[in-house]
Amino acid sequence: MPASGTKKGGAKSASAKLKPSRARKPSAGKVSGAQGSLPDGPAMNALELLEADHRTVEELFSQFEDETSDAAKRDIAGAICVALKIHARLEEELFYPAIAKVLEDTSLVDEALVEHASAKDLIAQIEAGTPGEALFDARVKVLGEYVDHHVTEEEDEIFPQCRSANLDLDALGAAMASRRQELSLGFVVSNPVIGLANTRGDANA
Repeated sequence: MPASGTKKGGAKSASAKLKPSRARKPSAGKVSGAQGSLPDGPAMNALELLEADHRTVEELFSQFEDETSDAAKRDIAGAICVALKIHARLEEELFYPAIAKVLEDTSLVDEALVEHASAKDLIAQIEAGTPGEALFDARVKVLGEYVDHHVTEEEDEIFPQCRSANLDLDALGAAMASRRQELSLGFVVSNPVIGLANTRGDANA
């Protein structure tokens, strides 16, 4: 999911669209342990929920880059994969169908779905691998570049159109938060991603 956007004029390969990533935004702090969670606060609208996801995953990638222990890398990589799978499901099931009705350029949604497919391939390879194996770290790094691109495109191009459109972002956010809880129950995880089970900070084991 990688740096900024292209629009009309035909599909490009994911690698062709990669550009230097923007600086990652500061996160609320280190995500670690089964109790890691997003901050408590009022219910988020759809864009706030997705932005919070983006910051959390960016922090996990940063932690992976700094980590030297294979055991810790395994947990962080697993957290990244689960977080992205839940995030992608939320977007594909709820967010993209809703915004496709109001976006001026629906090719943005098509491109996002192609980016999701590319990321899912890498996620499957990471989940099948082990830290210390050939290409494991490289796969996580490339996944991070995909995420940087995807995040930049969403936040710089898609989200502004959503804010100006006739779209109930509060209701959509509530539906996405509820769906996140359902999806999270499908994962048995004892690592940082447990905090993504609830955008208001209630960890679900």
